Amino acid sequence: MANPPAKNAPKLPVPGRRNILITSALPYVNNVPHLGNIIGSVLSADVFARYCRLRGYNAIYICGTDEYGTATETKAMEENCSPKEICDKYHAIHRDIYKWFDISFDEFGRTSTPQQTEVCQSIFHKLMENNWLSENTMQQLYCDTCKRFLADRLVEGTCPTLDCNYESARGDQCEKCGKLLNPTELKDPKCKVCRATPRIRDTDHLFLELPLLRDKLEEYINNMSVAGSWSQNAIQATHAWLKEGLKPRCITRDLKWGVPVPHEKYKDKVFYVWFDAPIGYISITACYTMDWEKWWKNPENVELYQFMGKDNVPFHTVMFPSTLLGTSERWTMMKTISVTEYLNYESGKFSKSKGTGVFGNDAKDTKIPAEVWRYYLLTNRPEASDTLFMWADLQAKLNSELLNNLGNFINRVLSFIAKPPGAGYDSVIPDAPDAESHQLTKSLAEKVGKLVDQYLEAMEKVKLKQGLKTAMNISSEGNAYLQESQFWKLYKEDPSSCAIVMKTSVGLVYLLASLLEPFMPSFSVEVLRQLNIAPETHLSFCDEKGETEKAKKLWAFLSSGHKIGKPEPLFKELKDEDVEFFRVKFAGSQADRKERAEADEKKIAEQLKRTKIAEGNAKKQQAKPVGSSKSKVSETEISISKLDIRVGLIKKVQKHPDADSLYVEEIDVGEDSTRTVVSGLVKYIPLEEMQNRKVLVLCNLKPATMRGIKSHAMVLAASNEDHSKVELVDPPESAVVGERVSFRGYSGEPDGILNAKSKVWEKVQADLHTDAELVACYKDVPFTTSAGVCKVLSIASGAIR
Repeated sequence: MANPPAKNAPKLPVPGRRNILITSALPYVNNVPHLGNIIGSVLSADVFARYCRLRGYNAIYICGTDEYGTATETKAMEENCSPKEICDKYHAIHRDIYKWFDISFDEFGRTSTPQQTEVCQSIFHKLMENNWLSENTMQQLYCDTCKRFLADRLVEGTCPTLDCNYESARGDQCEKCGKLLNPTELKDPKCKVCRATPRIRDTDHLFLELPLLRDKLEEYINNMSVAGSWSQNAIQATHAWLKEGLKPRCITRDLKWGVPVPHEKYKDKVFYVWFDAPIGYISITACYTMDWEKWWKNPENVELYQFMGKDNVPFHTVMFPSTLLGTSERWTMMKTISVTEYLNYESGKFSKSKGTGVFGNDAKDTKIPAEVWRYYLLTNRPEASDTLFMWADLQAKLNSELLNNLGNFINRVLSFIAKPPGAGYDSVIPDAPDAESHQLTKSLAEKVGKLVDQYLEAMEKVKLKQGLKTAMNISSEGNAYLQESQFWKLYKEDPSSCAIVMKTSVGLVYLLASLLEPFMPSFSVEVLRQLNIAPETHLSFCDEKGETEKAKKLWAFLSSGHKIGKPEPLFKELKDEDVEFFRVKFAGSQADRKERAEADEKKIAEQLKRTKIAEGNAKKQQAKPVGSSKSKVSETEISISKLDIRVGLIKKVQKHPDADSLYVEEIDVGEDSTRTVVSGLVKYIPLEEMQNRKVLVLCNLKPATMRGIKSHAMVLAASNEDHSKVELVDPPESAVVGERVSFRGYSGEPDGILNAKSKVWEKVQADLHTDAELVACYKDVPFTTSAGVCKVLSIASGAIR
């Protein structure tokens, strides 16, 4: 008997099964991917790959970084390093961002590999043998100072377009008017490296003869665009190229960083990035498995699905297919292409070159969970036209659709089952005989069955947005079912019906976890945890043959007697102040943000400097005898009685999204709503010790914005003299939230002293240099701490109101 395959053995096509090869456009390594890049290819392909695995198809998802070409060389010059170092750096950045977004590649590779060179050169030799390549002479700009031909992006000059005259147009395109250019068309061209004026020189290159391949290409396009249900934007972009007339396409470049051309005459050149980049799909598969040809040269048994943005279409429907067709080998040709339009940002476009919009690392830094980002991007997927990313829209979809619809349904079901006997089922799923005869449940099952069919139809056609919308409609049906059943009444009045409703509802929870796994995998993992189902369990709503009748028997998904885990909220509300903070934080370009961050750091440094001066002055004044003539409070000083310090309860706390040392708390101080407070206590007090804790809060400060979040009060803490130990000043358990704290004079032991000579907050520190030492008291009893002299740690700027 043959040994079983290793756990991580590469998957290969299996006869008799549906074998699907999935790729997404290879992201370029000269920058960090923004949300438009992510939804345009990588995330969309991941959803489809996960769906295929969910259905039991034999699918692999291949991607990697596109690393050769001019853009890499240019970025390397900017960062004063080698192209390889640039590729290593940005490959790691891309890999980590996609990992955070839960992208499930079977292989995430790169194009600067020996496999890429081998496959690329092999295809080139076949094209040469079959006479699909030609030679021609081009005129190109040459820099005598740098002693090199200048690639398009290494030339800058004035745009020749009438009424444009943009002085920083690139050799390939003018960013102002958008017109595509040739470097030789620029007025007053300059070498981007040395700023010298280049001259025009002849250079020989190799061309792929697309006009000669037109008949083979059109036959492929006409057949496969129908069989593979190509998206309309892909068909339009492809036919636009064909209508314009195919021209020989140059496939070589005068660069050093790329796949070398294996031809004596062209040994100093490399392949053009758009010739070799799509071949990267093949070479990365070759890195995944030595048997890569079983995927790529197996058109009868493998379906190829490709995902990309609309600007990449002609290279995948014209250039790459022509390249493969020209080899006369039996390649697995693309069956289905899924193309997105552009995702724009607030009032403008996402731009890698300008640093505009939210980038992958930015999304992670917001502390908004990955499943929320995935959900929002996929509900907003620009399938037929450009769509707009807006912070307010993200907030609305999170709060209304995820929190109030999906999260609310699941939490209601699981929380009720988890209630103790007499109020619920003590976390055990009840038995529910005769569920099929329960009319309300039968009606729900019919509705859900139809929606599951619609979900499958949408996903099979790669209509991902529609698939997600349909799954969320099932959640809405669940909420309506709960409400109409009035299960809370049935529990007492009709226990058997209540058991049917709850067993059906918990089955629907499982079904939603299955249907939504392609879209929000971490959400599904958490639902499984709360259902007390092993996380490695393969979610499924189909039987072994792939039939979905199982989905119409919701009450049969989970067994009676199964004990669920601990229910917890699945989503957190995004508040107005959070949205405003993010809108301000991500306004402008990355350069603008860097400038703002540097200004913030400078401001903080100045504040720290002033703090040290103030503390020095305070120590000097502490040395003076109490009651001396110099200790009298000046007329400008603020009386300690004006300090409005109250007992507060921290209802919610999290780390500041833009500052490692700060907490952001929501504190109840006895008012109609909580106050947002920012505190510099991260390195002193663990997050879990801040939760649900009573504290003292200085309430009458003017609100102050700290690293983008407005703080409306200040938490009081005590420290020892060298600040090596810091503690919150704890009110007694009996203290009433909102109650004001009193003060009295004190001249003895240090514990519990609120030293008014310390810096209390910025701008009023000079006004608080009283010589009397006062103690914060609760019902005339001094607060005590083990840290020593009680000092206010200030992170809010402003004055007493």
